[in-house]
Amino acid sequence: MAEDMKQNDTIDQETVEETATDTKAGMESTEEVAEEKATEEKAAKSDRKSKKADKKADKLQEKVDELEDKVKRQLAEFENYRRRTETEKAAMFETGAKSVLEKILPVIDNFERGLATVPEADKGSAFAEGMNMIYKQLLTELEKMEVKPIEAVGKEFDPNFHNAVMQVESDEYESGFVAQELLKGYTFRNTVIRHSMVAVVQ
Repeated sequence: MAEDMKQNDTIDQETVEETATDTKAGMESTEEVAEEKATEEKAAKSDRKSKKADKKADKLQEKVDELEDKVKRQLAEFENYRRRTETEKAAMFETGAKSVLEKILPVIDNFERGLATVPEADKGSAFAEGMNMIYKQLLTELEKMEVKPIEAVGKEFDPNFHNAVMQVESDEYESGFVAQELLKGYTFRNTVIRHSMVAVVQ
């Protein structure tokens, strides 16, 4: 009987040890599962964070692209405005300059008429020399401003530069050529500000 009890104690101890081992194994298994679950949750959380960050970055990039486009458009508009303003300013200057020159040309005509009427004997006088110097200075200043007289006598008639007011006969020039200049014409920067008034050979 004592042996039976001893045997039973041994069996109970073995059962307890087996149960303890199983429990320990079960606990270790549960811990592993919990760790795996925690790792998965951590990875999922990290993935969500990453996606959120990507979305935020995409939105920011969209905003940056939109602002860049806006700036480029404004720069293009400003460049167009600057060019348009420069063109308008140049046109206004040319219009103003032409208007002033048109008023000065009759003064030059009167200088030429006045100098042409000076008698031969008085051409060397101080007064005549002074008038001639002023006339030449005026022409020099106009030339600096790109105002040039139109060539007429001996040139073929060109309606872009000449205004024919009469026809004449000539042994010197062929038909269709300018024989006489009645009023001098001028150009300003290759634009006619006054046509030459001419007599053309018929």
